[in-house]
This record gives sequence, C-alpha cells and structure tokens, in this order.
Amino acid sequence: MSSKVIYILFLTLFFCQNSKSQESIKQHFSSPNIILIFTDDQGYNDVGVFGAEDISTPNLDQMAKDGAKLTNFYAAQAVCSASRAAILTGCYPNRIGIHNALMPNSKVGLNPKETTLAEMLKKKGYATAIFGKWHLGDAEKFMPTKQGFDEYFGIPYSNDMWPLHPQQGPVFDFGPLPLYENEKVIDTLTDQTNLTTLITQHSVDFIERNKDNPFFLYVPHPQPHVPLFVSDKFKGKSNRGLYGDVIMELDWSVGEIIKSVEKNGLTENTIIIFTSDNGPWLAYGNHSGSALPFREGKGTAWEGGQREPFIIKYPKEIERGIVIDAPLMAIDILPSLAEVTNSKLPEEIIDGKSGWSLLTGKTTESPQEAYFFYYRVNELFAVRYGKWKLYFPHTYRTMDGQEPGKDGLPGDYKMVDLQYIELYDLDSDESETTNVATSNPKVVAKIQKLANGMRTRLGDSLQEIEGLENRAPGSEGQ
Repeated sequence: MSSKVIYILFLTLFFCQNSKSQESIKQHFSSPNIILIFTDDQGYNDVGVFGAEDISTPNLDQMAKDGAKLTNFYAAQAVCSASRAAILTGCYPNRIGIHNALMPNSKVGLNPKETTLAEMLKKKGYATAIFGKWHLGDAEKFMPTKQGFDEYFGIPYSNDMWPLHPQQGPVFDFGPLPLYENEKVIDTLTDQTNLTTLITQHSVDFIERNKDNPFFLYVPHPQPHVPLFVSDKFKGKSNRGLYGDVIMELDWSVGEIIKSVEKNGLTENTIIIFTSDNGPWLAYGNHSGSALPFREGKGTAWEGGQREPFIIKYPKEIERGIVIDAPLMAIDILPSLAEVTNSKLPEEIIDGKSGWSLLTGKTTESPQEAYFFYYRVNELFAVRYGKWKLYFPHTYRTMDGQEPGKDGLPGDYKMVDLQYIELYDLDSDESETTNVATSNPKVVAKIQKLANGMRTRLGDSLQEIEGLENRAPGSEGQ
C-alpha cells in the first residue's frame, strides 16, 4: 500500500473519530446532568435561607444565592413511600396505588409498568444512580435496578425499620436493616454513624466516573429521619442539638457534591435540586425538625406537613438569587425535567405539568390550577388553589397540648376531628390560624368543584368514591 493511500486512510479515520467526538460533546452539553437531593422528614425551617437561625447551612445558602429558592413547594404527600413515588413518576401517589410508608417484606411496590424519572432519562442516554433510601418496595422486582437505575447503594426502607426501634416488641417486630450494593446485601446495619458520608462518597465517585456523559444522580438521604446519626466530624457542632448536627452534615454532603461538579467543569450544564419528602416528625420532639411558621408536620396536610424547602441551581438557564413564590409540587418535577432534556413523557397518564417556564422566569404563574392533598388510603384532605387552601372534614393527628418525645423516644399524638370545611388565605395567614370559609362562599364553591373533578378521576375514600383512573401498584405475586 502506498504512503499516499495510507495518509488518506489516516485522515479519513481522524475526521471520522473527530466527528464522533464532537457529536459526543454536543450530545453531552445539550443534555444537562441532573442531581436530585432528597432528604427525609426535614422541616421548612431547617435551612438557613428558609429561616433557621440555629443551624449553619452554608452550602445550601450559597446554592440558593446561585440559583432559585421556592417558597411554595409541596411534597406530594406527607409520608415516605407515597412522596417518593410521586417525585419519581410525576403522579399523585394514590393514582399509582402507593399509600403511606411501605413496611419491610411488603407484598406491593412501585409497579414496574410505571415510568420513573430514571427510566425516562435512560432513554436519552443518561447514566443513572440512586444512593440512599429507596422505600418503594423491597421485593427484588421492585428494587431500583429494576426501575431504571444502573447503580444502587443504600437501604430499602426507612432507617428506623430495624431491631433497635424504640417500640420494637410492643408495636413492631423488625428484622435486620440491610445495606445494598446494587442487588446484593453487603451488610446489615447496627450503626448508621457513617451512612451519610458513605452516600456522599458514592455520589462524588459517580460524578467523577460519568463526567464525560450525561447522568442522573438521585440522592435520597435517610436522614434526618429518626433514629438520628451523625459522623464525628459534625457531632456537637450545631446550636440545635443532635438534629442540628445531622442537618449540618447533610449540608456538607450537598457541598461535596457541588464541589465535585465544579471540579469536573460541569457547573454550567448541571441541574442540582434540593428538597425533602415531607415535614418534620413532631412526635420526636428534640429529634425532629421545625416547619415554622407553618402549622403541624409530617402525617398531615397542613402546610407544615407538605410545604418543603426547595432550591434549584442551573446557571445556564436559571437566574442567580431569585425567589419564586408561585406553588409547585413534586409531581411537576418529572415533566419539568422532561422539557429541559427534551425527553418523551410517560405514555401513562401523569398528574404533573412542566414548571420549567416558572423556574426560568418566563412566567410567574404555577403550571397547575390547583393541587390536591391526599393522605392515608385515598382520602382527600385539602386543595391548594391560588392563595387559598381549603380543608375538607377529616381526622388528623397533632402534638398540640401533648408531651413531646425526647432523645429518640416519640410522644403520643392526639387525634382531632375537623368537622367542617375550613378555608385559609395563605398570603395573609401562612400559619393557618383564621378560617375564612364563611366570608368567601364563591371561593369555597370553586374549590369544591375542582375537588369533585379530581374525585371522579382518582376517588376519595372519605366520600366512598372510587376513581376512574387509578392504577394498581406492583404485586409480588404478579
């Protein structure tokens, strides 16, 4: 073969490879990396920029300065499994049959037929990982690696579902708490002191390994759900006891993840989201967070149960330091990320709508006319409509007037019957102290009409209405 032919072949190969390289770079920078950090039972008031004065959260505070802070963001339901199902599928959890918090060895889980955020992004070529708490079914067919995640490290359900639960014996009979690496149990936990650190290390390593291709990293921290654990590096560092120490370590974790993004030159093309699954577990007293100025906490539809801190950073499209007051809910995250990544939405009906125009300042309006607050097994407790929040008669729990728990032991809730419709103007009464239903009959009528429409679609067991659109969860026997 002549040297001229060899030279031509070399040039052809060079330009082909260069073209592929350029295409790879183009693909990477047109597909933003996504990091979703999701804490457990963290209150609205447990971050500096959301009002905490006795816990230092410099990394989250800086993240808010570099991005957007949402003041009216809602978890989709005030309990673990249901909330996680919503943010990963874009559905109200009762639509897809996920209620309450699934127990170990549950016979049901997130139906593999549902499309998760990870599955949606994998179709666009994303590497996907979850490091932390899953809690959407611990049978093999429901686990993360069967639901769109390439990698998994963490625990399959809440960190208190273990033999060291304070009510083990009288109330619960939990087995050992497994620690998973992908589909294999690699340990059973008797001490969770270093779990936040391990989750953070896995997250940073995943970023390092995927810096040259688009990735989705989901970090659902088991903390600050009780029992509280913190590593030695943050023990005794806050002004709010052990709970504050835990929040400081979670803030450190956020900082380590951001530093890894910056170190690898990915800042401009990475969306980072921080929020929590529901409000504080108030029965645990000094081991729970704060939802102030909002009413109540986890396990209720009052503002303290579902209004969560939410920060999003994406320098390419989101203005630095903005505050967004329009309502948004966890069900809107999947369609919002579908829009920015140009991904195809699930074929199944979902409830979320893209809020990307709100997040990027193109509008100041919420993508939804109303948000619906279900709890327990398909009970419609409340509706958010503009500045209004309406509650239907239902029974809820409260620690008001009760002796709070202390140092890891829970106090006892009392149950309260809400007997009549109540309406609150959240613009002027964010703590929900003054019922204005009587003086706003047209607003009440409008919200009742919206609620009746949702009852037709998803049902309401408080009124013995079955929905037309509900889908079954996955069943281990199927």
